[in-house]
Amino acid sequence: MRYRTIGTDPGTRREVSVLALGAMLFGSVTDEETSFAVLDRYVEAGGNFIDTSDNYAFWTDGGQGGQSEELLGRWRRSRGTGDEIVLATKLGARPLAPGTDYVGNPEGLSAKVIREASERSRERLGVEKIDLLYAHIEDRTVEPGETVRAFAELVAEGSVGLLGVSNHAVWRVERARALAAAAGLPGYEVLQYHHSLLRPRSDVPSGLFPEGGLGAATGELVSYLGAEPGLTLVAYSPLLGGYGRADKPLSSDYDHPGNAARLAVLRDVAKETGATLNQVVLAWQIGGELPVIPLAGASSVAQLEENLAAVDLELTPDQRARLDAAH
Repeated sequence: MRYRTIGTDPGTRREVSVLALGAMLFGSVTDEETSFAVLDRYVEAGGNFIDTSDNYAFWTDGGQGGQSEELLGRWRRSRGTGDEIVLATKLGARPLAPGTDYVGNPEGLSAKVIREASERSRERLGVEKIDLLYAHIEDRTVEPGETVRAFAELVAEGSVGLLGVSNHAVWRVERARALAAAAGLPGYEVLQYHHSLLRPRSDVPSGLFPEGGLGAATGELVSYLGAEPGLTLVAYSPLLGGYGRADKPLSSDYDHPGNAARLAVLRDVAKETGATLNQVVLAWQIGGELPVIPLAGASSVAQLEENLAAVDLELTPDQRARLDAAH
């Protein structure tokens, strides 16, 4: 396993594996035995960066989520894991009532919610301190300053380490970070967005993000990341559910000529390396110039093994240049 530093403050920064494990469906779609097996193998391979959210996976049973955090708590207790595991979770997108969702009825990012939701997450996870806590989705009903101060209070109290943000417009991320800096408070240092080799159409608003797919790592976000060396991008859904799966074709959001060109180059590089399409995509992210940590889930140990093998896959400068240039 290889590792990367997230965060800049010596008191809160952490060394994390270059491949993060997504636990979104653990405890719901993925049963406990399988979830534990995947977690155990990930840690055995040197992985230490596990990602979840307080609302995972509310859509599987019409509830409000919490299954993933609860499973991770049971796994931690049964295995006796400690500070070597970096747990990241998110708040703000938990449905306020069963049978609803976070598009129309999210908990939001008020100071009250941030404190109460973080306490619930710590209890479910069985930890005194959340290593990395994200603002999951935007809440434009709350002033950014209130959210910034509420997160900073948790860091000052020692119940949260690093702060992150996902699925926000770049200008709102910058505004929140500027407010935190001006007040001498800790700000967002980890950005979590959807990022992969294939890119969604920018002219089709996403159902989850009606304003135009704020969940995707746009060119503007990548530019911002490059201009702010203290930031790290955690890329969720890097494999789009599995590259090249005949049983799971790409959605229409990815149907455009640019992606056809990218897929052609990807297939060529996979043949040259003897690796799978998934492994090439992960290696492309892990070894790039920008600090990107792919966040990939796994519903079986076999899937995880495929992903882990990508950590040691070295693309040549020519292969990387061709993947970067394809459009």
